Amino acid sequence: MIIYTDGGADPNPGIGGWAAILRFGRHEKVLTGNAPNTTNNRMELTAAVEALRALNRSVRVDLHTDSEYLRKGITEWIDKWVAKEWRQKGKLRANADLWQELLGLTKQHEIEWHWVRGHSGNRLNERVDRLAREARLEITPHTELPEGAPRLYVRASCKGNPGPGAWGAVLEHNGETVQWSGTEASTTNNRMELMAVVEGLAKLDDGAAVQIVTTSDYVFQGATKWIYGWRRRDWKKRDGRPVSHGDLWQAIDSEEKRLQIKWVNAKGEADEELEQGLAEAGRLAQEALELV
Repeated sequence: MIIYTDGGADPNPGIGGWAAILRFGRHEKVLTGNAPNTTNNRMELTAAVEALRALNRSVRVDLHTDSEYLRKGITEWIDKWVAKEWRQKGKLRANADLWQELLGLTKQHEIEWHWVRGHSGNRLNERVDRLAREARLEITPHTELPEGAPRLYVRASCKGNPGPGAWGAVLEHNGETVQWSGTEASTTNNRMELMAVVEGLAKLDDGAAVQIVTTSDYVFQGATKWIYGWRRRDWKKRDGRPVSHGDLWQAIDSEEKRLQIKWVNAKGEADEELEQGLAEAGRLAQEALELV
């Protein structure tokens, strides 16, 4: 039996999906599922548990995953967790319920655990990743924008972190594009990604609708999840320290109030149109960086 599993949440924690592909000879079975409030690790574990649970007899299994947490957890760490009765610093270990179920299932089969590098061209790994993402999107709320709303593509580039940096932004609407770029002598990639967003949004009229397309998890999660807590805490982290790039996050927060914004995380998405827009924004950032 050959099994490929994958899972994830976006943001993390947040809405999650998982998938498993089971192959035995010429027979194949696909399993998927989702959860409204979960984590990447929990979805990776769920995919393995559900795949093994679906087996109706004891078999030899080659199980492939791109999660080091899952593979190392079940092959290296789990004996210590059992010895400590699933406790960590006085608390029940995260995902202990799933680890316990997975451990019981592994005793029913002879399993070889394989780690696969994600997004490295492995056909079945790419497929199960796509299935997990589709499962997550099934329960992901969508911000409804008017048909034909413009897209703002943002990218950044830096020489060092910190170091000289640049950003690029491309606004597409009705077949036309407007482009901007900028630089800073000493900055970070995260700050440049945010600058691209802020500068692009500043060009839009009040009430306009726009999709912001990024490959930055920092930007996407910050804008769709973390920003609400930062705002409540007066732009401070939970430990009381100021939020990094708080000036730019506050600017984005202000833009959210005057514009209709849908955030799109295009990381790992196989969409030719999105790839072209992001590539153009990336080219602008690279060209600007050469001038620093």
